[in-house]
Amino acid sequence: MPGKRVAVIHGPNLNLLGRREIGIYGGKTMEQINEEVRREAEKLHVEVEFFQSNSEGGLVDYIHSCLGRVDGIVINAGAYTHYSVALRDAISGVKIPTVEVHISNIYKREPFRHVSLIAPVCVGQVCGFGSHSYVLGLRALMEERIEPWLP
Repeated sequence: MPGKRVAVIHGPNLNLLGRREIGIYGGKTMEQINEEVRREAEKLHVEVEFFQSNSEGGLVDYIHSCLGRVDGIVINAGAYTHYSVALRDAISGVKIPTVEVHISNIYKREPFRHVSLIAPVCVGQVCGFGSHSYVLGLRALMEERIEPWLP
């Protein structure tokens, strides 16, 4: 889909990838994952931009800034996935097609991680494929007809 632009958003603690809980999240850094996504985006003729914040408000502000600038969002909201109504409302409010991604399989982990508040306002969810979840999320988003999401 030439001319499309996608924002890839990393939530809290993802800046520590490659150093943190390698048995769960693997050894790749956030920068290495971004490079994998960038290479895939080039194949798909898609521009990507990357953002990371440990702050819920920073993530909400960035999602708001995507309005009118990007055609889709790939987001790993980290821990905010499980309890941030503000993040859910931001995704719902901008009506930009969004794919939720997770490196680990959140359904094989602690019970509190089985709940995603953002999933109902996303076009889909990819989890459990390590860093490849981001690439799969980008591919899925580009295969989805990119139109404003309607609740």
